Amino acid sequence: MTLRTIETLAQKGFVQSTDNLEKVAAKYAVAITPAMADLIAKTTGHKGIHAQFVPTYLELSAGTEEKTDPIGDTKHEVLPGLIHRYPDRVLLKVHHACPVYCRFCFRREMVGPQGQAMSPKDVAAAMDYLRARPLIREVILTGGDPFMLSAKRAAALTENLAAIPHIEILRWHTRVPVVDPERVKPEFVRALRTEGAAIFVGLHANHPDEFTPAACAALARLADAGLVLISQSVLLKGVNDDVDTLEKLMRAFLRNRVKPYYLHQMDPAPGTAHFTVPVERGRELISQLRDRMTGLGVPAYVVDGPTGRKRHLDAEEM
Repeated sequence: MTLRTIETLAQKGFVQSTDNLEKVAAKYAVAITPAMADLIAKTTGHKGIHAQFVPTYLELSAGTEEKTDPIGDTKHEVLPGLIHRYPDRVLLKVHHACPVYCRFCFRREMVGPQGQAMSPKDVAAAMDYLRARPLIREVILTGGDPFMLSAKRAAALTENLAAIPHIEILRWHTRVPVVDPERVKPEFVRALRTEGAAIFVGLHANHPDEFTPAACAALARLADAGLVLISQSVLLKGVNDDVDTLEKLMRAFLRNRVKPYYLHQMDPAPGTAHFTVPVERGRELISQLRDRMTGLGVPAYVVDGPTGRKRHLDAEEM
């Protein structure tokens, strides 16, 4: 059973004191799947997993530089759930819930029980918007986590989007294969496949220990179905801000047929400052990573911002 309360976290021994944590849980959603709870229990004292999912009182402190919408989703939301930031692609926030709630999430005030999923009316309006704009070639399905959808709804979305002649790429962004791998059932994998568009799955993982046998099996089901897998990770203090961990993480992606794609500088959402890694340190880590492994395993080091444009930090001058 997914852990959703501070009381259950205390019973598991994941928190030593509940002081102030009820306030955190009242503000930001808490959920830890059985797969991640088992991993946390096996790695007691190991911050790499524990810190990503277990709340801390530090989340109650918000600096002036931290924003509820740090990458400017609202500014670019042209219809409910539809974000059009770049000329050739859009985001569809099709689901408001996640299987786990990462403590560094940049949408932490928009997802969870209080979030709003796209209604059938919203989805229909988004489809009309896409049909009318032939410059849009890629649709990124996000949320929340779109892998929380039923296979039936995922299939309907895939088919309807792929039927739009100028839509060439569908990209599903998800944490599910590593944090709740049993959800990646064969019928769900089949729901993602289509002849009408290239399907990419953007896997979010931040630490090599997330690649449990069950997670690797879920990724194999996706890769064996012919889906293209790419990675997304967030650079997090105390989790993966050393080159040994990053190397192991990128090698774990490659072993599982996931192409390392993006390493994100953490977006400054409220209560996340304790995860911040200086950009200079991030650049140093990418440089060290290049010295250690194949170019296939080196992601682009990027940062989003309220202007709506990604900056490639590893390509900028120091």
